[in-house]
Amino acid sequence: MKRLIGWGLLLIVVVALAGGGWLYMNLERSYKGYEGAEQFVEIPPGTGSASMGRRLAEAGVVRSRDVFRIAVWLRGSGRRLQAGEYRFDRPMTAAEVVDKIARGDVYVRALTFREGLTVREMAALFESAGFGTAAEFMAASRNAALIRGLDPEARDLEGYLFPDTYTLPRTTTAAQLVERMVARFQKTMTPELQAQAAARDLSVRELVTLASLVEKETGKPEERTIVAGVYTNRLRIGMGLQCDPTVIYALMLAGRYDGNIRKGDLQIDSPYNTYRYAGLPPGPIAAPGEASLQAAANPADVPYLYFVSRNDGSHVFATTLDEHNRNVNEFQRRRPSRP
Repeated sequence: MKRLIGWGLLLIVVVALAGGGWLYMNLERSYKGYEGAEQFVEIPPGTGSASMGRRLAEAGVVRSRDVFRIAVWLRGSGRRLQAGEYRFDRPMTAAEVVDKIARGDVYVRALTFREGLTVREMAALFESAGFGTAAEFMAASRNAALIRGLDPEARDLEGYLFPDTYTLPRTTTAAQLVERMVARFQKTMTPELQAQAAARDLSVRELVTLASLVEKETGKPEERTIVAGVYTNRLRIGMGLQCDPTVIYALMLAGRYDGNIRKGDLQIDSPYNTYRYAGLPPGPIAAPGEASLQAAANPADVPYLYFVSRNDGSHVFATTLDEHNRNVNEFQRRRPSRP
């Protein structure tokens, strides 16, 4: 009997050691079974731990499906595992893999669209970031139905793709990104901002158009409301806006812009040419940021009708044409470096 008990105890010890060794080899030791520097694994919504474990095992992230499921059970993470695409770039224990998925540490990339970009420029950025082609982005930007509630006249989404930094999964399509950008714009266009525009007899489209001119004319925060005030004054008295960025936009639409604007370009026959046609252009010429939208809705009460660049990013403002001509002479014509 003593001998049987001894053999029994020995068997228990052997089994315990074997189990402990198995746990160590499969759960505690880091593992990397894929070639290359990184591996991506997509976990669709609604995926159970068994299917999740199979995907990870097939990708070489964990040793087996069962190892992953045991780790999930030991960590108590069954209800916290999250869908998404995950990037693995080093050997990891099964517990570390479970924790990563439980945190929802999905792989995303940041894509930044600065204020003042046109849809075409955004499309080029989208392509250069590797998410898709510029043509796909341009096609998505023609879905004017996304903004129909705010602008029934919109034929595309120029001006309505809000400039911001977006964190995106690798598989984000142009259509998905465009929807997010329009949603971000709609969130910025608050009822209060719409009411301020309406108080000035501006539709949402007119407000965004004016804001896009402000965005293109100045990058100085302190100048935005003043520039908006100048354009508001000109609109009030029926004076042409004579905004160079609108000419550039007209040239871009015609495929004639080469980075320079010449005197003859000011005569291009386009409704966007505010040298030939009074009033606002028919639509936005770029994507304004929130500050420019606020400035367009709340322009400064100033007497100015003119402004000219100081060539340092700032502008000098004038009330009369004589004063403006003196400013032009001082800051533009007499500069040796100016052609």
